[in-house]
Amino acid sequence: MKKQIKAMDLKELGGFICDALMTQGIDVVLSGGSCVEIYSRGEYSSWDLDLINRYNEQYKKIHHVMLKLGFREHNKYFIHEDTKYFIEFPSGPLGVGDAPVEKIAEIATEAGVLRLLTPTDCIKDRLAAYYHWDDEQALQQAVWVAEQNDYDLVSIREWSHKEGADKKCDHFIQHLTLKGSK
Repeated sequence: MKKQIKAMDLKELGGFICDALMTQGIDVVLSGGSCVEIYSRGEYSSWDLDLINRYNEQYKKIHHVMLKLGFREHNKYFIHEDTKYFIEFPSGPLGVGDAPVEKIAEIATEAGVLRLLTPTDCIKDRLAAYYHWDDEQALQQAVWVAEQNDYDLVSIREWSHKEGADKKCDHFIQHLTLKGSK
């Protein structure tokens, strides 16, 4: 028997929902703060799971599956009485800044397979907020993810150049160097 929702952590709940939607042909991918929480090993905490509707399936199909799982819609979120987490389905396509996401990471859990951004794309996602809105908290989140995971710095530099953010990318790399030298 699968784990009960009240006993699921963030990764398990995400995997449970990803699997339930995938059985109905709906491909979603975890993005945002929840990815940061997973990849930063808890340096950052998030109570919402942003599951990007990868191919823009009809929202009513997602709504139907979520209701069958025991969630109810409240404002723009889905909530369940047995969990503190709330679920949001931002529309796709899945991307970071102006670039599409090509690789999807997977984490197998007891409750299902969580599909999420790779560490490299999670860093880009956070850097996009820093680059375009000067969000210093997002810069810190990108640093936390980079410190705890393998990532592709060449890809981040190339993407940053296309985003017109070479100097801010250098600033991100300086943060990593400063942290590493202590």
